[in-house]
This record gives sequence, C-alpha cells and structure tokens, in this order.
Amino acid sequence: MGKTVLYLAMSVDGYIADEQGDVNWLRGDGSQPDAPGSYPAFYDTVDTIVMGWTTYHQIVTELAPDSWPYQGRPCYVVTHRQEPDRDGIHLWNGDLTALVDKLKKEREGVIWICGGASVAGQLLKEGRIDRLWLSVIPTVLGTGVRLFPDMEQEFHLKLVGTEQYNGIVDLVYEKR
Repeated sequence: MGKTVLYLAMSVDGYIADEQGDVNWLRGDGSQPDAPGSYPAFYDTVDTIVMGWTTYHQIVTELAPDSWPYQGRPCYVVTHRQEPDRDGIHLWNGDLTALVDKLKKEREGVIWICGGASVAGQLLKEGRIDRLWLSVIPTVLGTGVRLFPDMEQEFHLKLVGTEQYNGIVDLVYEKR
C-alpha cells in the first residue's frame, strides 16, 4: 500500500508562494550552497505524483517549460479542465480523495502530494496525508499563498525527523 507524503517548501511565516504565485525565493541562506538538501533522497522514494492545476501550469510554463522534470513517474493533475492526458501526465476530473484512495491501493511507494495549497488542504482535512515533510525556507514573505489558509480543525502531528542544510530546516511529521 502506498503512502501519501506532502513534501513542499514554505516560508517561515507559512506561505508557499508570494502574492503573484512566484516561488523564486525558494533558496537557502547561502551558508552551504553545495548542500544537496533532502529533495534528491526524497525523490528517489517517489512512485507517483499528485498536484493541482496551478502547480502543474507553473511547472510547464515557468519552472521547467522545456523539459518535464518528473519523467518516468506517473503524475496526476487535479483539474476541472477537460484536456487530454499527456505522456505520463493524467488529468483527473474526479473526486480528489477517491484518486488518492485508489493510488494508495494500487501503488507501493510514496505518493508525492506536490502541491498546491488547495490540494494539500483538502487531503489533510480528509485524513489522506500520511506524512508532512515541510522545508522551511529562511524567508518571511508577509503575504502570499498560505499553505493551509482555511483549516477549521486542529490536526495533531508527531515529529519524526528534522534536517538542516543551507539555512533551510526540514520538519517531518506524521499524523497521530
């Protein structure tokens, strides 16, 4: 059975993008510029990727317009748009929790919840996130896109790991 992991970066004050949706501030403080960070080892565990349309669109238009960075791993893009699938990229128009439940049954490895805030929030509310892996970037944005903007309930978590590199702190939690 697969395990869902929300792995993403956020500012010290809890934003995952600035007001314009930009993420060009996602870098460390320069104290260890050659540190690989946690991403390479994490990505090696990823079997399947789930993301929202906004995250997908940002990847293909801004962050990596010339080359899909997740080649070889199935990716599900949650959207209301009616567009055809692309090579390895499946556009999902159905219920998000149904998709994650289906993937958890079918897949063995990590199902990476790649973004964004809406997808992450819905899955957390529905109890479908097994692990939160948050890379805290040494930046205070003040405004922007909050990771969990409208949570109406508390979620108690257990800290299972930390890592520090280049001024970034990774906090790894599992649900209690």
